[in-house]
Amino acid sequence: MAWNIPGGSGKDGRDSRQRGNGNPLERLLDPLRGLFGGGAGGSAGIGRWIAVIAVLWLAFNCFVLVTEQQRAVVLRFGQFARVLQPGPHFKWPWPIERALKVNATQIKTFSDTVPVLTRDENIVTVEVNVQYRVDDPQLYLFGSRDADQVLQQAALSVVREMVGRSDLDTVLSARSAISVSAKQRLEEALKHYRTGLAVTELNLPNARPPEEVKPAFDDVNSAQQDKDRLTSEAQAYAAQIVPEARGQAARVRATAEGYKVAEVARATGDATRFSLLLEQYQQVPDVTRKRLWLETVQQVLQDNRKVVGGDSRQLIYVPMAGAGGGDNTATVPPLLSPDIAAPTVDATGSGMRPERGSRPSREEARP
Repeated sequence: MAWNIPGGSGKDGRDSRQRGNGNPLERLLDPLRGLFGGGAGGSAGIGRWIAVIAVLWLAFNCFVLVTEQQRAVVLRFGQFARVLQPGPHFKWPWPIERALKVNATQIKTFSDTVPVLTRDENIVTVEVNVQYRVDDPQLYLFGSRDADQVLQQAALSVVREMVGRSDLDTVLSARSAISVSAKQRLEEALKHYRTGLAVTELNLPNARPPEEVKPAFDDVNSAQQDKDRLTSEAQAYAAQIVPEARGQAARVRATAEGYKVAEVARATGDATRFSLLLEQYQQVPDVTRKRLWLETVQQVLQDNRKVVGGDSRQLIYVPMAGAGGGDNTATVPPLLSPDIAAPTVDATGSGMRPERGSRPSREEARP
């Protein structure tokens, strides 16, 4: 047919303008047909295609783009060569070099619940929460077989160790100090195991006794709370009573000191007075003896009621109401009737009521 005659204007018997006007895809493929020999099935066209493919493969294989969250470890013939930081990089093509990318900023989390025996031989169930990230990509990939598994086992081991060194009360009420110590020990263990991981946080969010002994444990907690309450009440009572007792003791001490000073002063005065009286007595014994007797009688009589008898000589001493220091004297009836206490004088007598009895003579007055 005419359109298939060799030497025509085109492969299909049409010129290039007719082909270009027919299909846009053909317009794009025309330069490539010209580049690779016009679509002939010769070896030159195949070689050109292989060369293009090889160039594209080398371009994509040598170029490495590392994102901000990643780090790339480059191996040269299977041996560590370098670490690529974020950004575009080039390397030798495979099999000379290859790059292994690691997410170095991702925070990974590990949580577990483990029963632990405390130092005082109590079993407590502790919840463990560990947050970590990749710190060294080379060690993370080649330092240990499975770095994540190593971290999990090391975290459980460290928590068992630190809780086993603490009492039950410390584990239940003061877990923050245990968490800090456990984090330090875990970081040391990860460095020793060459995991390339860094611990960002280690918490013990909860600790509780096993379900089998929970009722007994609740009783223990209740008793502990009662103990704390009673201790607080006792301390409050002591804070109230002790100052009062100290004040009362200080008051009694001050009263005793005052009494001591008064008694010492009184005794000193009595001793001084007795010494002076002794000197006077040694000088004039009769006068001093009489004066002492008169002072004694005056002191005795001034505290008592005096009743003068009818014979004007005999004195009857009746204690006054309230005298003697007793409280029951006010209710005691008088010892003498009004007639005896104040006798009347007969008109045929002396005609006057004696005001007082006659003074006894010196012989009768002497003791």
